[in-house]
Amino acid sequence: MPIYEYACNSCRKRVSLLIRNIHNPLTPVCPRCGGRELTRLLSRFAVVKSEESRFERMADPSNFGDLDENDPKSVARWAKRMGKEMGEDVGEDFDQMMEEAAEEEGATGGGAETEE
Repeated sequence: MPIYEYACNSCRKRVSLLIRNIHNPLTPVCPRCGGRELTRLLSRFAVVKSEESRFERMADPSNFGDLDENDPKSVARWAKRMGKEMGEDVGEDFDQMMEEAAEEEGATGGGAETEE
């Protein structure tokens, strides 16, 4: 039983409908407004990547183009992108943790301390 996506021409909403019989489908009806003028949309799909292909993609030098290793926010964006690429959820507190690290970096001067 497939799930198809439609655009309702009456309420302008995107809706997903479960089609119970693909050989004899009923006329789709918008569950939001009851409209019968729906346009079937192409649904998104997922591509399963091997771990090897994900590593290769991560090693691509074009992924490092906007990385500034001296900017904690830049490093945070890169780490988040790499975590997403590997299918890891970095957590909701990741942004806050990176902001705090950036603030600490700014407060300490951001460089190695020298002795006089």
